[in-house]
Amino acid sequence: MARYIFVAGGVMSGIGKGIAVASIGRILKSQGYKVTAIKIDPYINVDAGTMNPVEHGEVFVTEDGTECDQDVGNYERFLDENIYNDNYLTTGRVYQAVINRERNLEYNGRCVEVVPDIPNEVISRIKKAGRKTKADFVLVEIGGTVGEYQNMLFLEAARMLRLSHPNDVLFILVSYLPVPKIIGEMKTKPTQYAVRTLNSAGIQPEIILARSNIPLDIIRKKKISIFCNLNESDIISAPDISSIYEVPVNFEKEDLSKRILAKFGLKKKKHDLKDWNKLVNVIKNAKESVKIGIVGKYFETGEFTLMDSYISVIEAVKHACYYFKKKPEISWISSEKYEKNPSLLKELKKYQGIIIPGGFGLRGVEGKIKAIEFLRKNKIPFLGLCLGMQLAVIEFSRNVIGLKDAHSAEFDKESSNLVIDVMEEQKSLLKEKKYGATMRLGAYRCEINPKSLSFNAYKNKVIYERHRHRYEFNNKFKEMFEKKGLVIAGINPEKNLVEIIELKNHPFFIGTQFHPEFKSRPLNPHPLFREFIKNSIKRKTA
Repeated sequence: MARYIFVAGGVMSGIGKGIAVASIGRILKSQGYKVTAIKIDPYINVDAGTMNPVEHGEVFVTEDGTECDQDVGNYERFLDENIYNDNYLTTGRVYQAVINRERNLEYNGRCVEVVPDIPNEVISRIKKAGRKTKADFVLVEIGGTVGEYQNMLFLEAARMLRLSHPNDVLFILVSYLPVPKIIGEMKTKPTQYAVRTLNSAGIQPEIILARSNIPLDIIRKKKISIFCNLNESDIISAPDISSIYEVPVNFEKEDLSKRILAKFGLKKKKHDLKDWNKLVNVIKNAKESVKIGIVGKYFETGEFTLMDSYISVIEAVKHACYYFKKKPEISWISSEKYEKNPSLLKELKKYQGIIIPGGFGLRGVEGKIKAIEFLRKNKIPFLGLCLGMQLAVIEFSRNVIGLKDAHSAEFDKESSNLVIDVMEEQKSLLKEKKYGATMRLGAYRCEINPKSLSFNAYKNKVIYERHRHRYEFNNKFKEMFEKKGLVIAGINPEKNLVEIIELKNHPFFIGTQFHPEFKSRPLNPHPLFREFIKNSIKRKTA
């Protein structure tokens, strides 16, 4: 039977619960155990597909097409395994399932109540995920912060599962210990209150991961131990670090996996973090940088720049740079400024490579098209992802083929040259305003042209890549494009859909309809990102 580890957060959000869960998974896997991870989001949304990426972060897409929280991406990267639909829960999903069951008379006419029926549904789904993956450990991240009304029912589910399986459930609290500048001392009181709040839900954490900007000292450990009712050895220091991939290594320095296994009465089967340690060593010692620009629009919020909107793209760049023992130097470039002042485009010459990632909506689109034209003409390595690929097609249509009004049906339905058009089966969904989970989602087959640069990267004629879009390359223009030198490097054979485009006589110019970033792993960089970085390294900047 699986063991269950619930991870909750205290004091404030954004302190790294997802990375903590992913790191715990990695160290338990290194001990020889089969691990899976579940994310519980306390939103009424059925999935993350309709959430604003600036507010919620990237929408990660799994192999089976689930639109979920970005933490699931961290689980996949650290565990080096695919996570599927059953491993993602939201309040909306749980309530929807219970209501559907009630409508189908599956409760045999009895009164259906919030408690225990909602927690029981949560428990049922957690157990199902464990069974399907045959996991020794099921890690469950409870979104939000203890004390929030939204996650109370999930804490209740955890409490009830512990009641029925007292030897198979463990609770970990990830809490923040501030060091107020004006005081100059690390304060434990917020963590004490977080533990008391968790106690009020009937839960006592057995391990605390103490997040702070500096390591936890022995005085603070003793204080937390006394007031939070834990052994000092169960309080793990988790200071800020420069790379998230160092977290598993730091956890093991404090014997976290040993502490977890001891609480379940288990012993390590093996201990192998050798490859992970090599990765961390590369990250710490890389000297030469690779300057990569990301031209987008989902990273500005007031006076702050958020990376979460493109987290998988960022990590895929890092993985490829580490592969070549280089240090990534990533810059954020707002496409909107090129619409207002095209003369600024020349700044792109200072980068070794440029990525234009996916996105939705008209804002910033013309600036991206101008940037793509500049990259094409100046032979600067370019990788276009989803919308980035579609805009490369539009740019080529306008400036090489001569179709001046070429556009996408997403932005200009009246254009006489819709080189990017909506899929036929999507038209009725759009009319009915059905937007959630109705796109082309998840992994689809792609057959690669053996004479293409993409084939050189993949070393394979058939690949499967993940999608999240409803607009496609319009095959009516395919012959026209090929005559003008655009290479159709990848095709989905089932529907004859263009998946990859390339340009001849360019150091690296590739656009993909899919999202290769979702399948990149720190110990196994994605082939296209690896090839992109390889060619970017060759470029001498202006």
